[in-house]
Amino acid sequence: MTLQQFLLILRARYKVALLVFLITVATTVVVSLLLPKQYTASATVVVDVKSPDPVTGQMLQGMMAPGYMATQIDIINSDRVAKDVIKLLKLDSNAVVQQQWRDDTDGKGQLIDWLAELLQKKLEVKPSRESNVINVNYNGTDPDFAAAVANAFAQAYINVNLDLRLAPARQYATFFEEQTKAARTKLEAAQKALSDYQQQNGITSVDERVDFETAKLNETSSQLTGVQALTTDSQSKRGSAKADTIAEVMQSPLINGLKADIARLEAKLVENSGNLGKNHPQTQRAESELATLKAQLESETRKITSSIETTYQVGKQREAQLQGALSSQKARVLALNKQRDELNVLRRDVESAQRAFEVVSQRASQTNLESQTTQTNIAVLNAATAPSDPSKPKVFLNILVSIFLGTLLAVGLALMLELANRRVRSADDLADALNLPVLGSIAHTGAAA
Repeated sequence: MTLQQFLLILRARYKVALLVFLITVATTVVVSLLLPKQYTASATVVVDVKSPDPVTGQMLQGMMAPGYMATQIDIINSDRVAKDVIKLLKLDSNAVVQQQWRDDTDGKGQLIDWLAELLQKKLEVKPSRESNVINVNYNGTDPDFAAAVANAFAQAYINVNLDLRLAPARQYATFFEEQTKAARTKLEAAQKALSDYQQQNGITSVDERVDFETAKLNETSSQLTGVQALTTDSQSKRGSAKADTIAEVMQSPLINGLKADIARLEAKLVENSGNLGKNHPQTQRAESELATLKAQLESETRKITSSIETTYQVGKQREAQLQGALSSQKARVLALNKQRDELNVLRRDVESAQRAFEVVSQRASQTNLESQTTQTNIAVLNAATAPSDPSKPKVFLNILVSIFLGTLLAVGLALMLELANRRVRSADDLADALNLPVLGSIAHTGAAA
């Protein structure tokens, strides 16, 4: 189809096309004027994704995730926020709303669910591009009501978001409170066990007692070593075959004096025997004195060897006593070491229980603060106000759209009618229909049928 044919068809069918066009535009105008006016109230909230935790001061990594803003939009559109809006505005207690619910559902289901669904249908949440601002729009026939609902959605979103953040903290607070009680019980039990053990064993300062008993053990061991050395020496002297070779005998002044006197008398006896003879009274007296001195020397030597034997026996008895005392002291030191080890175990139990109690108590205090905080990273940037101009219907835009659609419908209807009842409106149509060349044409003055 050429442009000329198209224009000829429109000229021939202009009445039908014009009628369709006018009907379309008129219908759009009438419907736009008759439709109830809709007002859109908008409240904007800003989400601070870089705000630190108010209690710990740490940055929350989840806020930096790419899907964080999408999650916030889903929260605003959730049933929980819608139901919170109903509670804030007390819509479920309105008699008119209750009657509408009965008429619409015949009393089936829950009123709050029905209201939440109605509110969500007229709610529109739009995030701003490249920013953390969220627009909460609500459409309604009453501008004041639309503004109230938009502000209620913004406030409900803040409340729900805060509650979502506090719910885990409340659970943690309850958990750590129970753990704190359990840790306190364990600490008290460990302290009681330590105290009871000290009282049962009469321990005030076990380290001092161990040091004292250890020093006493060392002293007893030193004494035993000394006595054993003396006993060994006495035993060696006691077993000597020649008594005159013993140091005590050789070092005795009396014995040395007696030996000197004996040597002198022996020399004198030899002299008298040579000069006076063996039977001379002086020689016999010298022999008698010499025998007396030798008997005295032997007696003194026996005394010294007897004292060595006595020293040996006393040393053996002292050694046995010291060995018994040493064994007893060792047992006492070992018992004290065992008490100290057991006491150290109990002390470590107390220290461990104390550290666990402090850690759990600190965590419990932190979670308790987190569960009681009222701060959130969301704030209302602009509160919704009652709009003065309706957002729907947009009469001018609807008219422009109806003109476009009316034109398309008019042209389309004209073409359909032409195709249903084909007419020859030009020489080209005749040539196409008969497949014969056109030799000439007669101009016409009348309108085409």
